[in-house]
Amino acid sequence: MTDPHGVKPTPGPDQPPIPVRLVTFNTHHGVGDDRRHDLPRLAKVLAAAEADVICLQEVDRHFGDRSEDVDQALLLSRALDMQLAWGPAIDQPRPGDEPRRQYGNALLSRLPILISDVHPLPGSGEPRSALRTLIELDGGALWVTTTHLTTRSAAERAEQVALLRGLYDDPMATGVVVGDLNAAPDAPELAALREGFSDAWEMTPDRDDQARWRFWQRQEGLTHPARAPHVRIDQVWVTQGIQVAGARVLDGAGASDHLPLAVDLLVPSGV
Repeated sequence: MTDPHGVKPTPGPDQPPIPVRLVTFNTHHGVGDDRRHDLPRLAKVLAAAEADVICLQEVDRHFGDRSEDVDQALLLSRALDMQLAWGPAIDQPRPGDEPRRQYGNALLSRLPILISDVHPLPGSGEPRSALRTLIELDGGALWVTTTHLTTRSAAERAEQVALLRGLYDDPMATGVVVGDLNAAPDAPELAALREGFSDAWEMTPDRDDQARWRFWQRQEGLTHPARAPHVRIDQVWVTQGIQVAGARVLDGAGASDHLPLAVDLLVPSGV
């Protein structure tokens, strides 16, 4: 990422940007709008996206009956043949030798995962966390942080966003913050994020969503609720230098109460 003197190399004409397709999806613990837990259905939706990196929120690992007590993160990584990074927000012991009861964020990657760490977010109510990973690219690297912010108050979301922003204080930290932010992109509580990042949906000249039949509502990137989306709370934010070639709200096939968002990133080489 740097030379021995700490100088970031400048990409030249022989160093084109590196394409990375990223998807973010709040999976609603694999329960669709038909109230059925159907992990194979979810896996098919994710496979169809043909992504390099998939960021998931509301993922269960041996959580209980609502998701048939399975390890969703591991099963999805195996089904898609992708590497797994895991970031629990809820982590509770169970009796005896039973696996821990966990719920949180997961990242699946076709590219090597170099670093993975979990950052608890401030706030009351349901515990929240951010999963930060460093992904190795062919000629570069990309920090990816996936998160799920609180629904409790704008003030608590602002505190959580401040922590997320702090993860990228290093000027070398080229990367993205993605996930279910439970706020519109222009919400006051996202101000700290807007200081160092740009909204990928607004950046791209090429975007599409699932509102094709609504002539009064097009290319707005709405993702929730899945059957009749009217808010854009699932977002991708990128640091300076990353370009966005395209953004799509994908068909979720009823696999969740959200719709997946896919973005085609162009990451500078040599960072």
